[in-house]
Amino acid sequence: MVSFVVITAVVVSLAIVSTRFLLIESVRREGLLTVQAVRSIAEMERRHADMSLDMTMGMLLEPGRELSGSELLRRTIAKVRSEFLDHIAHLPEVLLVNLYGADRVIFWSTNPRLIGRRVDNADLEEAFSSGDAVAATTGEHLGENVFSPPGELYVGHYIPLGDGAGRVATMVEIYKEPVDLIARIQRSYLLCWLAAVLGGVLIYLGLFWMVWRLSGLLAAQQKQLIANETAVALGEMSTAVAHSLRNPLAAIRSSAELALDVDAPPIRKNIEDIIGQVDRLSKCVSELLISSRPLCGDREAVDPVAAVDDVLHAFDQQIRAAGIRVDWPAQPAPAVISHRVLFAQVLNSVISNAIEAMPRGGTLRIRIAVDVRERRLRLAVGDSGKGMTREQMAMAFKAFYTTKRGGLGVGLVLVKRIMERFGGSIRLDSREREGTDVCLVFRIAEGD
Repeated sequence: MVSFVVITAVVVSLAIVSTRFLLIESVRREGLLTVQAVRSIAEMERRHADMSLDMTMGMLLEPGRELSGSELLRRTIAKVRSEFLDHIAHLPEVLLVNLYGADRVIFWSTNPRLIGRRVDNADLEEAFSSGDAVAATTGEHLGENVFSPPGELYVGHYIPLGDGAGRVATMVEIYKEPVDLIARIQRSYLLCWLAAVLGGVLIYLGLFWMVWRLSGLLAAQQKQLIANETAVALGEMSTAVAHSLRNPLAAIRSSAELALDVDAPPIRKNIEDIIGQVDRLSKCVSELLISSRPLCGDREAVDPVAAVDDVLHAFDQQIRAAGIRVDWPAQPAPAVISHRVLFAQVLNSVISNAIEAMPRGGTLRIRIAVDVRERRLRLAVGDSGKGMTREQMAMAFKAFYTTKRGGLGVGLVLVKRIMERFGGSIRLDSREREGTDVCLVFRIAEGD
């Protein structure tokens, strides 16, 4: 809300300043054109008469000046005066024209009732004293309404005509109603305000988007920071627990292996169960240690087809025992950027999950697709097992979350870390009672 108020205040201020500047400059330009027109008419009439006397129009118009010369010359001067006055009286948009002598008395006017009246005002005195044209705006004054253009505007100009010696001989006062100028100013006002409003809206939307994006990034970073702190704490705890369990488990297994020499079948079966459970706990300890320490291994080119064949061969006994059919049409594929050991760890985790999801048999599907344009290789592993719910899918990559009895919940977390380490990604798609599909996206190695 504060930013909206500030932006609104800035936009309104800029619009007011720009429209006021536009109005003042437009009036000044209109006055300059009027002054140039009057002086051009005066010079044109004087030259048109082909007068040999070195007399300016101000001198010709000056009241009380005695003009010597022939009758023809006096008639020419009278004609020049008449034509000049007629021209300025019929200038476009002119409302009133007055001519002042040096005594500030109107000696000619388009309104005969004003002739002979003496006028005293600051603008007139300034024009007489400086010899420069002065624009005095009347009617609706500049700045009277800063939010809307003037509905009517009367502009008065004092235009001095000199005698050639630096003295003002005659002062021409012209009042105009610049209808066309008013129309242009009104259009300009509308455009200025529209531009200001549009600019303000764009600035506000831009700032809103930036704040929204920054808040999202901040929330994501905070979430990542909490996850990292949790992972560090769990990693330290996991490392401590794993190291504490490793030695006792090794001693228990060694003792159990020594006891296998006993011939009593019931006792031998129990010992084998002990060894099996110890092996399961040892596997959990290994997974804890792997997930708790930083991933290591340089990047190298890995043949995905050969890696899949090796992992399937390692799981061959479990696959045949569960009655699972493997659908794997092995075809040549480009090498990907990874690490052989870590690549095998990824496949072991994904394929192990697929096998465990089909305890009563099913189909294990493995496909490879190559995107040459994006230089990506997609390795899809699918099963026809029991699938996952939406809640289970949302928690699949959370550390220590598992739905398997005796599971640890670090497999997919480790897979995700390995994939991201080498610039890849993992996508999970599952449907209840239909199966699960895991898509591993790898970067294709250079040169393939």
